[in-house]
Amino acid sequence: MTKSEELAGFVVRASYEDLSKEARYQLKIRVIDSLGCAIGALEGEPVGYIREHIGEFSRASMCTLIGAGLSSPDYAALYNSALVRYLDFNDSYLAKGETCHPSDNLGAVLAASEYSKRSGKEFLTALAVAYQVQCRLSEVAPVRARGFDHTTQGSFAVACGVSKALGLDVDKTANAIGICGTAFNALRVTRTGALSHWKGLAYPNTAFCCTNATFLAMRGVSGPREVFEGNKGFMDAISGRFEVDWSKENLELVTRTIIKKYNAEIHAQSAIEGALELKKEHGFSAMDIDGIEIDIFDVAYNIIGGGEEGDKTVVRTKEEADHSLHYMVAVALLDGQVMPEQYKPERIQKEDVQGLLRRVVVRPDQRYTSLFPEHHACRVTIRLKDGRVLSKEKLDYEGFFTNPMSWDGIVGKFRRLTEPYIDGELSKNIVDAVEHLEDIWVSDLTDLLRRVEVPGQRQ
Repeated sequence: MTKSEELAGFVVRASYEDLSKEARYQLKIRVIDSLGCAIGALEGEPVGYIREHIGEFSRASMCTLIGAGLSSPDYAALYNSALVRYLDFNDSYLAKGETCHPSDNLGAVLAASEYSKRSGKEFLTALAVAYQVQCRLSEVAPVRARGFDHTTQGSFAVACGVSKALGLDVDKTANAIGICGTAFNALRVTRTGALSHWKGLAYPNTAFCCTNATFLAMRGVSGPREVFEGNKGFMDAISGRFEVDWSKENLELVTRTIIKKYNAEIHAQSAIEGALELKKEHGFSAMDIDGIEIDIFDVAYNIIGGGEEGDKTVVRTKEEADHSLHYMVAVALLDGQVMPEQYKPERIQKEDVQGLLRRVVVRPDQRYTSLFPEHHACRVTIRLKDGRVLSKEKLDYEGFFTNPMSWDGIVGKFRRLTEPYIDGELSKNIVDAVEHLEDIWVSDLTDLLRRVEVPGQRQ
């Protein structure tokens, strides 16, 4: 049996009963978090481009586009995934050599579940499968150091989640895994240097392509079964050797994923929380700051602190701002928050934040690196102009798996993000639908999402 067939067997065997009570609860939290991020992104610039693109090229009316009517399953996967991802406010999973955003799979799994007329239980199971596959592959087969993007493992996750939602058998699921794992290997340059719209659209593109490929597998198109272990396969060409016993795999890794408290890159969360706690405890203003020092684990330093992925003091766009620890901490201290409004062009370009971010120094710290990913550790030191030196060490933040965000907390985040776009009644109905997903059909949820409208645009 090939490794893709072993993985396909896991996908087909997975059931709602395999999910613990805690995993079911945490999945619902991720769904409401993702939908809040999606609705909050309706006016995003690249989201508008995708809406225009789908409007011209797709005439299908099968699956819900949040705020934009109906389309085909693959286009729904593209569009709704772009919504979930655009704000860079959705969940994450931290492995030693890889960071991913497993809720990037929601758009594809939701579209396939709506197409297949699935129950809420079946949708949650398919989503849990996608989470488990992506998170486990991030652990055992990291690809970032080899120059590939985390969307590379995501292609397997989408294939598995969509196959489960479509109810494919082992043979067709293995074909989907083979096609997607062979065809969609993305380069890490997406997230290095000068960042572009593609930073937020790379995974939506994976969702689009892999949803389409999985439907082809459903029709009978075959794929390379030795995608993992074969000559010039995934292990040979990209990841190196690894082993996963899919016969013993469960659906519990969702409980180790983490929620963002701030609209900021995941590795910045503790540093932002620490900086804001210092400001609250000592009552200084941003005008009082002489300099800021952040000692942090090496992954954060390399991705958002000016390490191997480039200088983070040149900040001109949203994409650069939400991947600059210098900017995110500076704007937090100036505005008291990091939310979508902190990434508006006029905010990014103001001299107060541009001046303060250049007084931020970020350093890798081996002790904090050794604690990662079991902790989200850093030290924030703020030097004030009056000579005081204030310091705070953090080991986690509200939203990390050691300090999880509550249901009330996530509903508050949902309402904060969606308030400009939906009224209180629709907001309550969506939250209630997610809370009781095991008792409803996916169509009950998507009917509500179809009532969302982009401001100033009739569906």
